[in-house]
Amino acid sequence: MWYRLGKWIIKWRVLLLSLLAIATLIMGYLAKDIKMSYEFSKAIPVDNQKYQDYQHFLKTFGRDGNTVVVGIKTDKFFTKDIFNQVTVLQNGIKAARGVTGVLSVPSSVDLKKVDSLQKFQPENIFSPPYKDQALLDSNAARFLNLPFYQGLLYNNQKHAYLIAVSLNDTLINSKERTDIINGIMAPIEAFEKVSGLDVHVSGLPFIRTSVGDKIAHELNWFLLGSFLLSAITLWLFFRSVSAMLMSLAVVAMGVIFSVGTMVLLGYKITLLTALIPPLIVVIGIPNCIYFLNKYHGVYKEKQNKYQSIIMMVGRMGIVTLFCNIAAAIGFAVFAFTSSDLLKEFGVVAGINIMVLFLISLIFIPSLLSMLPAPKAVHMRYLDNKYLARVLVKIEKWAFYHVKYVYGVTFVLLVAAVIGTLRMKAVSHVVDDLPHSDKIYTDLKWFESNFNGVMPLEIVVDAKKKNGLFRNLRTIDKIDQFSAYLATQPDVAKPLSFVNALKFARQAFYEGDSTYYGVLTQFEVPFMGSYIQEINKQSKDADARKNALSSMVSRFIDSNKQIARISVNMKDVGTKKLPVLLDSFRHEADNLFDTAHYKVTFTGSTVTFLEGSTYIVEGLGESIFWAFILIALAMLYLFKSTRMLFCSLIPNVIPLIVTAGVMGWLGISIKPSTVLVFSVALGIAIDVTIRFLINYKQELPRHNNDIDATLKQTIMHTGISIIYTSLVLVAGFIIFIFSEFAGTESLGWLTSLTLAVATLTNLVLLPVLIKTLSGKKKQAARTNQ
Repeated sequence: MWYRLGKWIIKWRVLLLSLLAIATLIMGYLAKDIKMSYEFSKAIPVDNQKYQDYQHFLKTFGRDGNTVVVGIKTDKFFTKDIFNQVTVLQNGIKAARGVTGVLSVPSSVDLKKVDSLQKFQPENIFSPPYKDQALLDSNAARFLNLPFYQGLLYNNQKHAYLIAVSLNDTLINSKERTDIINGIMAPIEAFEKVSGLDVHVSGLPFIRTSVGDKIAHELNWFLLGSFLLSAITLWLFFRSVSAMLMSLAVVAMGVIFSVGTMVLLGYKITLLTALIPPLIVVIGIPNCIYFLNKYHGVYKEKQNKYQSIIMMVGRMGIVTLFCNIAAAIGFAVFAFTSSDLLKEFGVVAGINIMVLFLISLIFIPSLLSMLPAPKAVHMRYLDNKYLARVLVKIEKWAFYHVKYVYGVTFVLLVAAVIGTLRMKAVSHVVDDLPHSDKIYTDLKWFESNFNGVMPLEIVVDAKKKNGLFRNLRTIDKIDQFSAYLATQPDVAKPLSFVNALKFARQAFYEGDSTYYGVLTQFEVPFMGSYIQEINKQSKDADARKNALSSMVSRFIDSNKQIARISVNMKDVGTKKLPVLLDSFRHEADNLFDTAHYKVTFTGSTVTFLEGSTYIVEGLGESIFWAFILIALAMLYLFKSTRMLFCSLIPNVIPLIVTAGVMGWLGISIKPSTVLVFSVALGIAIDVTIRFLINYKQELPRHNNDIDATLKQTIMHTGISIIYTSLVLVAGFIIFIFSEFAGTESLGWLTSLTLAVATLTNLVLLPVLIKTLSGKKKQAARTNQ
């Protein structure tokens, strides 16, 4: 069948190349519309309760995590020069596109009680620019007398001050987010030059945008780098410009198809799908090497170009097909997880690895038939004396040092298993960044001075319309729970509508800070009309003009049934966060009777935790199912449980070794590192398939002499296996230049896995075949 297919491809080569060119142009046209996605909640299944809680929160209160925070540290903040410069900074940020509001010290307001109207009138505390230091000192004293702002806009003990910048939900989650962040950074950079002060910037929109831009920029360079590195490697191997360009054209078409597939399916580039184009380059090059290696090997013997092409397709078509099926399975199993993030990655990768096979099968034979026959210099690599000596040593180990091979393997496995038991599963929002990166150091600055910027939302449902204001008990409970949260070392100052009421109570008593607290039953008759006025104003369209009314409208729903407590946290990681949430839940259950209240913990911090957990668990399950499916494919291919056992062992060991190395080096399991196992399994199995199929094909030619066949297979297949492994290692090793620890780990850990897989397939696999075949022969003689 495959030999007939080779003849058919040569016959219809012009038509096939034309169709391939048209398809590539169409996919390239689609690829130009690709967009980035920054939604981590896609990692969570839509039927997950925490996902549904988050969606309900968004529907009720709007998006959380849309605030950028700007921090300044100075003990001269309330000197007129610095204060005026901060005012200019605040106004510059407020004028930037996409900014919907700015809360800072210069824009802070106090409340003035208007008895004639029985309401509170907001009043600006500061009136910059200042020329009189005494006036600024007086205004600063008034500001510092308001507990509402303490811990929210300033930390007096550390002389740290904060500007909170609210952003348009739609724009900050669109492709314009980079321009919006750059617009905010422009006045910040100007302020740093004028004032000489360091400014710290953080918040989820800033982190996601900055990290996303870094990743996009980095992956573009990695894609270019993988092309250049592949080009250099191919040139060194084949010494042929045509072979090099042909191979690069195959992977270039594969990349175009992969991006076009994303657009065709309505997907955006995520942190996972962004890895697919470089992976396509790395996976596609071995296809080309194996085809060309077989073509050159046959031509060297037959000296007939067309016969060599037909034999290349006939001998390598089935091998390459099953290799690509195995690699596709390694990725496609993600499509069966419950996480959209993993599904998209699995679907796109699985489809395009098979598309890559079709491109290779059509393009390489068709083009070779149009090119001149290879010259002697192009086939010189087949007689590489250095590699021949290496393969001779491998052959000696496989045949004459069997005990040492098993012994070294056993010791390596024991050490790896011990290391595996030391592995930990934990991830942080920014743990992949180097600790010297400004994004990381700025986040830690806010954690040190304001206890973090990661949003956590606690939703209190009173289960009745107007239930929040039916009596003071609900307000009291929310205040008690907020006070508990405020004592936690990893939590910033909680914010709820109760803070607004406490602010109003202080204003009612002429600004006396000792009255900053929850209303008492005695005060309700006196302050009731003032509070009702706040509630009325909160319904108005221009409520945002009144800071107090705006706060009430943003922190309770229109039915006054559901309240929101917003908390910022440190980036504590996926291991510590569940422990904290459990303790928060325990305190909430003690305060809020579940018969009358429902308390829900949600927000971006919770969805990040849930998303990371699903990705890690989903990848773990996917690796298991990939292993099972690959095993079934191998069983179908070889029709032998003995060969199945021989094929799986050399590929399991590298994965265990890699897990052991991660454990010994303290590299934690997280979405970016667990991907190593799936990628490596799908690619490393290629080596096994090529070795065993060649062994199976050569066995009848050597009169079923196992030793002779193994020696022939090691010498003939070993060269292409080593070349391919070098290309794969080179393709992945480029990722070690990444700024991100996860991507860097993906690079060197995958390279390590592939290097170990090459050794196990060239040394351990022949030993296993020889051992099991020997036992089989002995059993046969005994039965006779």
